[in-house]
Amino acid sequence: MPQISIIIPVLNEAATIGALLKHIEKVSTRKQQVEIIVVDGGSIDETVTIAKNAGVTVIEAPKGRARQMNVGARVAVNDVLYFLHADSFPPKNYDALILNEISKGNQAGCFRMRFDSNHWWLRLASWLTQFSWRACRGGDQSQFITKALFIELGGFDEKYTIYEDNDLINKLYARKQFVVINKKLTTSCRLYKKKGVWKLQYHYWTIYVKKWLGASAEELHEYYKKKIAS
Repeated sequence: MPQISIIIPVLNEAATIGALLKHIEKVSTRKQQVEIIVVDGGSIDETVTIAKNAGVTVIEAPKGRARQMNVGARVAVNDVLYFLHADSFPPKNYDALILNEISKGNQAGCFRMRFDSNHWWLRLASWLTQFSWRACRGGDQSQFITKALFIELGGFDEKYTIYEDNDLINKLYARKQFVVINKKLTTSCRLYKKKGVWKLQYHYWTIYVKKWLGASAEELHEYYKKKIAS
């Protein structure tokens, strides 16, 4: 029976990592067979201490989600990789749901998503994630993939400082190898609160269109730094 390695890239996530690790333990059906790897990119808060105290594997990697997740994947011992953001909480029995899809021959996919917000637009965006449309995908939905397929595709492209999740998803869609599990993961809307829903959504759409029109990884990162990270 395949087993799951959960890979969580972090950078200064002391506010959420403890709650996430407790949540994972609570909703897992196969606690003793789920490996959790927290990959730290140089946190200066209590992230690493909290993760170590939770009893999970903690490793260090150069800053950048693509690099951090690739390092985690190399360390992982199990057959199925599950990439999870530090502020995204998977649904109950997530492990059994993932392994059920693997048993049906689906080698990669994600969950539906909902934001922890009642804003009407974020509720609509959450509702749309049930559909298989490529435009409805994103890293906040988490992502599972067999280790064999991940290696075959070359892992995450480390040229991408942002959009690394979507780049890999594009490759999987091109192979028709992606499924959306009809259970809801809950993710934080903290960046929407900080930047404003419409402003942030506009910038996300712009990044998506820029990539579709052929923008390079460096161009996407420069836009992100100027419009979102600043």
